[in-house]
Amino acid sequence: MDEITLVVVDDHPLFRQGIVDTLSLEPGLRVIGQSARGELGLEMIRALRPDVAIVDVNLPGMNGQQIAHELNIDKQATRVILLTAYDDSEQSLHAAIAGAAAYCTKDIQPEELIKIVRQVLTGKYVMAGQVMSPREFQAWLKCQLESARRSYSEPGNPFHPLSDREMEVLNCVVRGMSNKEIAVLLGISHQTVKNHITSILRKFNVEDRTQAVVYALKRGWVNLNQE
Repeated sequence: MDEITLVVVDDHPLFRQGIVDTLSLEPGLRVIGQSARGELGLEMIRALRPDVAIVDVNLPGMNGQQIAHELNIDKQATRVILLTAYDDSEQSLHAAIAGAAAYCTKDIQPEELIKIVRQVLTGKYVMAGQVMSPREFQAWLKCQLESARRSYSEPGNPFHPLSDREMEVLNCVVRGMSNKEIAVLLGISHQTVKNHITSILRKFNVEDRTQAVVYALKRGWVNLNQE
């Protein structure tokens, strides 16, 4: 069997190096690149065209789901395995919508990760603890979408349930801005800001701004290191 090439994208140096070392010790696997940032990781994957890319969901700049989505649009053959520190059913659905081949938590055992690398290269999908054929995956995805409480497929950005304006407001909230400051920055009324925040809380099913920020951070929709 030909050598399997991989790229690893994760912004935590020790964790990223641990994955690289683990994969490099496995016969038949070769890591050909690594990156700490989303945009640079995407450029590397496009340039090197590895068989598999192992990508953290929550990255500075472009997140892992967006990377998977862009590669899916490109119709690139690289199979994407998304890693997350925060596992839930919504995250699995987001990963599937984005075009990832697998989704697993960061506490995965090394031998299990290697197993998943080999499984996705045979065309399998690994989601929600299940190993699925393409047909089984499509049936699972259809079922998940039908049972979802809200849509995650807004045009241009299927990875969160917010409108573009709501995302702008949320990013301002992440920066610690008051409603008045947000209104001035975005050129909208104070009441409109309050309406957007109410909508965000309802869509996230949380009670206050802090919970909304934590909810979005865990899912990689926003990050604290915004420029």
